[in-house]
Amino acid sequence: MTTADELNQLADLHARGVLSDEEFAQAKARALGGAPSAPAGGGGNPNLGAVNGLRRARMDRWLGGVCGGIARATGLDSWVWRLIFAVLFLAFGSGILVYLLLWIFVPEE
Repeated sequence: MTTADELNQLADLHARGVLSDEEFAQAKARALGGAPSAPAGGGGNPNLGAVNGLRRARMDRWLGGVCGGIARATGLDSWVWRLIFAVLFLAFGSGILVYLLLWIFVPEE
């Protein structure tokens, strides 16, 4: 299917009310950008955008900015995440491992 055919099909779906304005704009941007289109039933994971948007904080940081970045992604305060990591560290010792892995693999904003 060519890009023009895909755009025509998207415009037809939008005109019939199958796609909302936002869905139409996103699908059109994907078609023009060459990115693979999402399944028609909206079968994508809504949390995937939050995970892909996770970045370590530059301003709200004590060590690596992991808790500040998670706080920004989840909407919880960063002190709550610091407390969670401290409890995990004291209870199981896994808090430090998880924190270090996030510090290594999550890019800085």
